Amino acid sequence: MGLSRTRKTAIGATLAVTAATLTGIGIAAAPSSSAAAGCGVLFDDFSYASRTDAALGQRGWSIRSNAGGPGVSGARWLADNVSFPTVDGQKVAQLKAVTDGTAGGTSHAEFSQSNRRFFEGTYLARIKFSDAPAAGSDGDHVNQTFYTISPLAAPRDPLYSELDFSEYLPNGGWGEPGPINYQTTWYTYVADPWYADNQSSKQARSINGWHDVMATVSGGHVKYYIDGALVGDHSGKVYPRQNMSIDFNQWFIDLAGHTGGTSTYLQSVDYVYHAKKQVLSPAQATAAISGYRSSGTAHADNVVSTNDCDPGVPPGTNPPTNPPGTTPPAAGASMLQSNFSGRCIDIPNAQPTAGTALQTWDCNGSNAQQWSLPSDGTVRAMGKCMDPAGGALTNGTPIQLADCNTNPVQRFTLTAARTLMNVSSGRCVDIKDWVGTNGAALQLWDCAGTANQIWGKL
Repeated sequence: MGLSRTRKTAIGATLAVTAATLTGIGIAAAPSSSAAAGCGVLFDDFSYASRTDAALGQRGWSIRSNAGGPGVSGARWLADNVSFPTVDGQKVAQLKAVTDGTAGGTSHAEFSQSNRRFFEGTYLARIKFSDAPAAGSDGDHVNQTFYTISPLAAPRDPLYSELDFSEYLPNGGWGEPGPINYQTTWYTYVADPWYADNQSSKQARSINGWHDVMATVSGGHVKYYIDGALVGDHSGKVYPRQNMSIDFNQWFIDLAGHTGGTSTYLQSVDYVYHAKKQVLSPAQATAAISGYRSSGTAHADNVVSTNDCDPGVPPGTNPPTNPPGTTPPAAGASMLQSNFSGRCIDIPNAQPTAGTALQTWDCNGSNAQQWSLPSDGTVRAMGKCMDPAGGALTNGTPIQLADCNTNPVQRFTLTAARTLMNVSSGRCVDIKDWVGTNGAALQLWDCAGTANQIWGKL
């Protein structure tokens, strides 16, 4: 959006909600028709008695009560602003935001699945947005949200990840008239002085009432849906780079729109669903929800924290097959996606010939992009190894495909910072000349942690 605002820099202190180990506390298994085989699913229809229900914390939910951004400086985040009433015949999680036009008389609401284990896959929540306050005068710049987020380690943190599935401003804000709804995928930001690096989509229309808010995160693309209709497709360097929490909050951007008295706004969430590393269509996701409800399952959660899991086959699809004459990817293989371009390391034309220079190409899941990192330190695809050309270790050395051998120059490591470092040289695999298009060449270069040197497994 490129909009000046205080970011979500703290998720903060919580109420009686230590993230519990999810085994041994009676969490229901997901129905087999919708389970992500090795990566897990989360489903919660928020059938809790109150915010003090012990099951809430046992299942990983935290309710915010600490001060800080986003929103009105000096406003409070109140645990009592999160409740679990029945709305339109369904138990819901409800967030309340209240203002009398002063910071001291303003309170927000936020609750989170704060164990950061959410990355790629399908996200879905059914949310009741409100154009008008439940009580008091209208016009306030309120923001009703559903998003995932990671911590910002430092200003311009290149690993920062945030996906705003919906930020609904019924009365506008950030210089835009309302009603308006945003989807934003973040690369990074600086809080002061404000700097934002993101991609955004928006719909200048009302979404008052119940709506299905969904996103799929896979293959370098974050696709956003409202009621099954695609409203945004974001890619490139903004693609998430680390695990995130799942969050809902409602808060006031500022007090400029207040017209007097005390106003109360409500946002309700019927359920939330996540299938890790599975890309579902809106119809498949809706069918999964129906499966839970028809079986009487109010909660399920077996989502793993690791991202090298095997998600299995999405419901209603057939397992992929390899073209005749090709070899399936090695077990544990994954694509290596550039944080800069969103494209993957690729063997040109899927021809594994020794001496072929590697490139980046649109991520497509083919064997030519399936790389394994075995314990010997090599990086392998289609029976060959990643290799610095000629065994050279200097800046600018092309990265090629070669016959695997015992030469230590073929050893690489994917570091915690997600650089792909050549062990012998200490230099990193780098997209040459910052070329973001298909066919970009790869080279060795001094490790700098820049976006064209950051890679993530898909």
